[in-house]
Amino acid sequence: MLAEEKDEDSRQGIQSIEVGIPLLRVLADHGAPMMLRDLAKAAGMPAAKAHRYLVSFIRTGLVTQDGLSGRYDLGHFALDLGLASLARLDAVRVATPVLDALAEEIGETVALAVWGNMGPTIVRWVESRRPVTVNLRTGAVMPLLHSAIGLCFVAFFDSPLLQRRVDEELLIDARGDDPRGAVTRAQLDALTTEARQHGMSRAVGSVIPGINAFSAPVFDHDGKMALAITGLGPAGLMPSNWNGPIPKAIRAAALDISRRRGWRGAA
Repeated sequence: MLAEEKDEDSRQGIQSIEVGIPLLRVLADHGAPMMLRDLAKAAGMPAAKAHRYLVSFIRTGLVTQDGLSGRYDLGHFALDLGLASLARLDAVRVATPVLDALAEEIGETVALAVWGNMGPTIVRWVESRRPVTVNLRTGAVMPLLHSAIGLCFVAFFDSPLLQRRVDEELLIDARGDDPRGAVTRAQLDALTTEARQHGMSRAVGSVIPGINAFSAPVFDHDGKMALAITGLGPAGLMPSNWNGPIPKAIRAAALDISRRRGWRGAA
């Protein structure tokens, strides 16, 4: 096969998924449960073909079928996806002006991270006006044990997936495969306890030599961690002191965003 043909194949994706998606789009746009014939007609496919896709969508939770009427509607997993997307978009939108103001206040690079499929993921990055060599950008997935962002999620975020990721990273450290040095379970427990005492996490040159970082959690109206807001800069300009002006500003920014998202817990 020619290289051009391989490239074309890689761009085609999974055709069956693309064919079935219009059924979900019709259900989302219609706003009410639908009979098979109406759903198939609106999606532009034969009823028998639509039924096969709907069976698979039901198995995955994307679609549900009423046992009495036989009508189809969006399922619990579709709701989960929509709520997760909405929550993230809303949180980032609310946090963005606060993040920009924080960058102006402290004069250092700041970042916003969410919990993604691969772990703590940077979704907003505001560069310092002063050149700093930091090989991190939007989309970067941060380590849990060695970064301020990762430690913030370990200390304040509640997720079975997070615990599995922590176990995986501890195993990697135990094998000596991480050049940054090993973090034991006991050390991690001490770091998370320290983070909870101060309301934020800290990394002293562990991800990038000479660069310190502080990260504070942002909570939603249910008291669940939704974001991590982080400031990082050269150790000479961002000392590791918990009560310095920059950590205080980061904590205040995180509290501001949490309040805007409906959190009413104690500061």
